[in-house]
Amino acid sequence: MAEEKKITVENEDGDSAEISGNLASSPEEIKSENNDLNLLADLEKLKTELDAKKDRLLRLQADFDNFRKRAAKERTELAATVEQKFLTDLLPLLDNLDRAVSQEKPDAEAMAKGFALIRQQAYDICYAHSLQPIDVAGKSFDPNFHQAVGSVQDETKEDGAIAAEFQRGYTAHGKVIRPSMVQVVNN
Repeated sequence: MAEEKKITVENEDGDSAEISGNLASSPEEIKSENNDLNLLADLEKLKTELDAKKDRLLRLQADFDNFRKRAAKERTELAATVEQKFLTDLLPLLDNLDRAVSQEKPDAEAMAKGFALIRQQAYDICYAHSLQPIDVAGKSFDPNFHQAVGSVQDETKEDGAIAAEFQRGYTAHGKVIRPSMVQVVNN
């Protein structure tokens, strides 16, 4: 590209000098060589940046995977802890049921009172763990909380009112875990 050339330079006094050497053939060629060097430098800089970003992406992906695994493990441990707490709360209930069953000569009235207390204890344990019954008294049918298993005609009540409850429904933490089975008025 560059070839040996001789250039004559003259000054104002009329003196001249001749310079020879390997020079570019034109100013465009000089610009082209500078642009090539700049492009190569820019390319190396971009490659370095890309490698750094790839490394950062891989680290972020690994961090996210570790977070996901840790969160799943914590959820599992939390569920086990909640389950243990619930089962621990059930133990006195089981003890009372064992006492009731082991009576040698059970008195019917005493047994009825004992089972009523045990039943109340069971409800108290469930309520302590956020179990709540779905109230149907005086309510209209709501498919979010009730399951219609029958209908009845009753002129004294308006359409859609709940006439009877066959099985109580429950919510836990605001979510229905079992809808109430009800009979709905359909005039």
